Amino acid sequence: MTKTNERVVDTLIEAGVTRAFTLPGLGVTWSLPAFYDRRDELDVVLTRNEWIASIMTQVTGRLTGRPAVLMGQGPWLTTIGAIGILEAHFAGSPMVVLTETSDYDGYGQLGVYQTMTGDYGGADAMASLKPITKYCTYATTPEEAVFGTQMAVKHASLPRTGPAAVIMKTSIIRQEMPEAPKPGLYPSKGYLSYTPARPDAGAVARLKDLLDKAKRPVFIAGNGVLASNSGAALQALAEAAGIAVATSYNAKGAIAETSDVAAGMLGTWGMPTANRAVAEADLVVMLGASMGPDYTRFRDPDLIRPGDQTLVQVDIDPRNAGWVYPVDLAITGDVADVISMLAESGLDAGPRAARLSAIADLKDRTDYHVLPDLPAAQGSVHHVDLVRAMQGFLGPDDILALDAGSNRIWSTFGLRMPYPQQLLVPGGTGVMGWGGPAAAAAKLVHPDKRVTCLSGDGGFMMTLQVITTCIQQNLSTVFVVNNNSGLGMVRDNLGERRIAVDFEDIDFVTVAEGLGGKGIRVYHPGEIRDAIETAHRMGGPVVVDVKVDPDASHHQAVDNGPL
Repeated sequence: MTKTNERVVDTLIEAGVTRAFTLPGLGVTWSLPAFYDRRDELDVVLTRNEWIASIMTQVTGRLTGRPAVLMGQGPWLTTIGAIGILEAHFAGSPMVVLTETSDYDGYGQLGVYQTMTGDYGGADAMASLKPITKYCTYATTPEEAVFGTQMAVKHASLPRTGPAAVIMKTSIIRQEMPEAPKPGLYPSKGYLSYTPARPDAGAVARLKDLLDKAKRPVFIAGNGVLASNSGAALQALAEAAGIAVATSYNAKGAIAETSDVAAGMLGTWGMPTANRAVAEADLVVMLGASMGPDYTRFRDPDLIRPGDQTLVQVDIDPRNAGWVYPVDLAITGDVADVISMLAESGLDAGPRAARLSAIADLKDRTDYHVLPDLPAAQGSVHHVDLVRAMQGFLGPDDILALDAGSNRIWSTFGLRMPYPQQLLVPGGTGVMGWGGPAAAAAKLVHPDKRVTCLSGDGGFMMTLQVITTCIQQNLSTVFVVNNNSGLGMVRDNLGERRIAVDFEDIDFVTVAEGLGGKGIRVYHPGEIRDAIETAHRMGGPVVVDVKVDPDASHHQAVDNGPL
């Protein structure tokens, strides 16, 4: 007889899921034999903790556009593992979460330790996961587990994509499926069929007319551009008509930031060029961008001006259009379709030369191409030195994953990504410790790419166990640690009143070697790029420990001046 766990695995494979990440426990351990039997079709990646597993699952979904599976025991997946689920929720990454109630064969009502049934004396897995998932179900029968898995894949995959969860009562995981299930079960294909709606042609024609007549139009690319893999198409459209492109933080590098039309990233920690391009625009077209306060300088009244500027918003979810700012035109649909329809109709190239001249003048006025030279103490480097080295290093086959903190601020401010969609950022929550697992997942998805993670020592220390996962999976990933022995961003903001921000210095090379990896130490600016290139030639997981001046601040990378 087929067991519940076997049928659930069959359902995942039937739905096209090819990879799962886990640190197993209790009921998930009981599921593993079913995964073993189908190991040639569904790869199970063992990680060192649920935190790492959840981030790797989220990034796999983000890069592929299809859900991967996060598996873990109820108490820990809903707490430690919630980090990646929360990121998937905010960033719109497809993910299927499989967990259980840890009620030990029906003892949930009796206060058994670890129980997640929601009964007295325990905790509630459903209450924990439901607020941060698109869909969450509690399966108490084999039939509910199978149907719930089908629905989880469906909800995770449909716009706007995101995490969906199936919580199984532990006792059903090894239970035999009935010969005649009630209610009846059917193949997944019929549940997963989906034909996306096309954007309204009339609305797109109106947008074309607005773009043709505008003197200073600006596209703002958001997460929707990344999710639809339409960065290159947007760049071609903008270049043909001379339209400036600014991006949200989530979409930094959606187009090549070396393009003539690139204005860079918006926001307080963004580029002055982008902020002023939007402020000076007569038409602002927001493509899959929520326009949240984080990248509008917290609703700076001089940046976006409803009634003064014409505002157009394109989003796959109609709830997002006009969410933060009232708009003059809202178009519901995939931004890739809107870009394609505009390209097919052909934007007027007449204003192109004048627009490009205005963009070039703005870049000169705002020092778009200038990266400041800032001093560092002897035997250390400044954040800006790392950015400069990374700028020279990045080629067409590179992926760069960032983490949180000062290093990320300098990278988003200073880097001009040379190729579309080669940057990964923790854009949903900005969580520390995200970069390392994200880079490992990126290498799994794109084994032909060079994958580098740039992280602070605070963030890298949180998930450095991912080095062992890279060794197990034979992943040649390089982790560049911006090591300033502390929480740099918080330390900068405290000024002279430092408390709870300074760490003891960690020798990350020794740590990496102890975990089975390799390492290189860097003390001077001129060594950085060579060290990164050498690390990639070495193969395997390699840590580049860059000693950064603890007094080097992120404040010079902040744009909060008048527009």
